[in-house]
Amino acid sequence: MRTKFFTSLALLFLLAATLVTPALAFENREGDKIVIGADEVVKDDLYIFAEEAIVDGTVQGDLIFFGRALTLNGTVEGDLMVAAQAIAINGTVKDDVRIGGAAMLVGEQAAVGDDLLFGGASLETKPGSKIGGDLALGGAQGLVSGDVAGNLMVGASGLELRGVVGGDVKAYVENSEEDAPPVGMYLQQIPFAVPAVPAGLTIAPNAKIGGQLEYTATEDLPIPAGVVGGNIKRIMPEVAEKIEEQTTVQKVGQWFLDLLRRIVTLVLIGLLLVWLFPAFVLNLGEKVREQTWPSLGWGVVAYAAFFFVLLLVLIVTILVASVLGLFTLEGLSTAMVFIGILALFALILAFVLVTSYLVMVVMGQLLGRFTFRAFKSGLAEHRVWPMVVGVLLVAILISLPFVGWLFKFLIIFFGLGALWLWGRERRVRQAA
Repeated sequence: MRTKFFTSLALLFLLAATLVTPALAFENREGDKIVIGADEVVKDDLYIFAEEAIVDGTVQGDLIFFGRALTLNGTVEGDLMVAAQAIAINGTVKDDVRIGGAAMLVGEQAAVGDDLLFGGASLETKPGSKIGGDLALGGAQGLVSGDVAGNLMVGASGLELRGVVGGDVKAYVENSEEDAPPVGMYLQQIPFAVPAVPAGLTIAPNAKIGGQLEYTATEDLPIPAGVVGGNIKRIMPEVAEKIEEQTTVQKVGQWFLDLLRRIVTLVLIGLLLVWLFPAFVLNLGEKVREQTWPSLGWGVVAYAAFFFVLLLVLIVTILVASVLGLFTLEGLSTAMVFIGILALFALILAFVLVTSYLVMVVMGQLLGRFTFRAFKSGLAEHRVWPMVVGVLLVAILISLPFVGWLFKFLIIFFGLGALWLWGRERRVRQAA
């Protein structure tokens, strides 16, 4: 869990920074291979979209790269933000580094002025490299041989510390005793050697930790004397509880309890709907009865249209926020992101409520009416009883093993189609 947390955090920071960070000016370069010569100075932020990029010169703003491989031998005076397969830093980044990729190498002459945030498979910092702030790693493995002025925070399968950390070290690592193949054998087309880091935490005798050490392990590790300047704290790793397989009786009992909860929930919501909107619920049911196959067809269309609208809202939000950010309208850019998130949340919530409850009640009432009419009962025209009996039948149908999912989708499609037809006819009447 912690490994996934650190990895997700790194990629989230990278995405947020590249999409909505405002820029005063920027330069864009694209191609198979981009080379920034040693005597070249880019006075703006630089965006590179390429298979490979080699930066030997100076970027006076931020450097943002999307591609397969980046090699930085020069200087970036702002932030470095990368999404790539292989990243090698041999030069200087005066501010933060945010990386999402397969493998990263911080060379012996490399210097990072502030924090380095990495999410990926493998990170190695060579002896002589310097990180002026914190180092956060989320991924498979890390080999830290250089200097870290701040704190070191790791969530990975393995961490080997050989360098100097000025602050605290928090290493949430796995402690599997099973031999696993090296990470490097899974990484292809990496232009530098990927180290083999053993699982768990390994601290070399020449390493130094200025602050405290906190690590996960089932038993105390042999920490070399004099390495840790502060306290040492061991945390027991989280162990997933083994779930015992249920017996047939338990499975049946659980199925019955789930069915009972679903029936009670749908009946209560159904009572509320037929009390507040009796005509609306009845009209939707009649739409299915009168236009059965059109309801099914339009229901499929409506179901697909919902996901298309979600994608459209997401794309529009990103594009508008990015454009506003490029024009330094950071307030409007941030507002647009929040508006987009709220719109997505509202759409998803409405869809869940409609497909989980409204259409179930509508189809339940229709099914209840058919049932009472089949027995020639006068209760078929009652306001409540057809809904109660129909909802009971719907709940049983969608809870059936193997075929319940099919009944559920059919009910959703019919209900959405009826809602679609009702809304279309309502718009036509209003236009007239």
